[in-house]
Amino acid sequence: MTARTSPTTLLVIAKEPRPGRVKTRLCPPFTGDQAAALAEAALADTLDAVAATPAGRRVLVLDGRPGPWLPPGFDVVPQCAGGLNARLADAFARCTGPALLIGMDTPQVTPELLTVDLDGYDACFGPAEDGGFWALGLARPDPALLRGVPMSSPLTGQAQRERLRAAGLRVYDLPRLRDVDTAADAHAVAALAPHGRFAALLSECAPAGSR
Repeated sequence: MTARTSPTTLLVIAKEPRPGRVKTRLCPPFTGDQAAALAEAALADTLDAVAATPAGRRVLVLDGRPGPWLPPGFDVVPQCAGGLNARLADAFARCTGPALLIGMDTPQVTPELLTVDLDGYDACFGPAEDGGFWALGLARPDPALLRGVPMSSPLTGQAQRERLRAAGLRVYDLPRLRDVDTAADAHAVAALAPHGRFAALLSECAPAGSR
């Protein structure tokens, strides 16, 4: 697939980076405040990449309130109630044309990765190293493709891709990326994007002996 045109809508699903609500698996070795700050930096890097990607619309699907980390050019909509699969489904339900959804856990994303051409495909799928997925694009958004998919499991990505295949969709696979969940993930991802906010903050707040 050649990167020629962009999805109509780029969606970022995220939580407001508040201590105790985000990236709790970073604790320990990091404190709750450090984990929240790292989450904010990851979200800011992600939003910068999305802002630099050609798109008809950019939407932050947010659990919480926006902060100074939000760049201009984004519509902000609240997440619905329910499990993650329901919230992802609702995000796609808000779109009337092609859409690509990503999370806030991969600050190493680039505009090149996000500029995908769905011409000849019905969907694109970005697997994550932990068994989940970091990106899902649909040429014709259908919330039913996500509802009921088990989330937060090593089999989530497999289940979601099988749901796409069972619907008869032609799927283009994006590169596999690593989510930031643990301290080991954080250091591995920071090494891939050493000039971002996330990497800079990690180098400042990393506890002794954790590098």
